[in-house]
Amino acid sequence: MGNPHCVTFVDEVNDDWVLNIGPKIEHHPVFPRRVNAEFIQVVSPTETIMRVWERGSGETLACGTGACASVVAGVLAGVTERKVTVHLRGGDLQIEWSDSNEVFMTGPATEVFSGEWQS
Repeated sequence: MGNPHCVTFVDEVNDDWVLNIGPKIEHHPVFPRRVNAEFIQVVSPTETIMRVWERGSGETLACGTGACASVVAGVLAGVTERKVTVHLRGGDLQIEWSDSNEVFMTGPATEVFSGEWQS
């Protein structure tokens, strides 16, 4: 995906996983440059719930590369299909890992902030 991810499949995504385990994964010695930690609850082979602890930021409402990584990991682990709706706190994303080995992400784009830099 271009940045590092540690995808963990859990029975139920909850605060304990994200807020307690997430920082421990981010700073674990096996990841010397730190890592994003995704926690995935598989609802069905075509639907998951994801929460993410992003390196350097903490929990965020969404992570597109994390959602993509979670689907690739789900396929490799045999728990999802190649086209999945990923439910994140910030909204839903449709992720597809094509047979040509490309990962496509479809979802809404919303401006959440604008500003001007005074030089």
